Amino acid sequence: GVKDYKLTYYTPEYETKDTDILAAFRVTPQLGVPPEEAGAAVAAESSTGTWTTVWTDGLTSLDRYKGRCYHIEPVPGDPDQYIC
Repeated sequence: GVKDYKLTYYTPEYETKDTDILAAFRVTPQLGVPPEEAGAAVAAESSTGTWTTVWTDGLTSLDRYKGRCYHIEPVPGDPDQYIC
């Protein structure tokens, strides 16, 4: 099946810390995919959301190391793209 990344990786209430590494991605969601889900998928696949289970999964804290999509803005002049 398809993973629902939004449940784990979209955290709009998240407040950044001084130790966080921040990145912004320009995202074009597929037709019918909400920008929150697309942004969360990028955060997941850029960090701990790989589809492959590896033996180290039990050794690390998902909440500590996972990527997060916490802010989304539409790209001015391009209604189909977002900065996440």
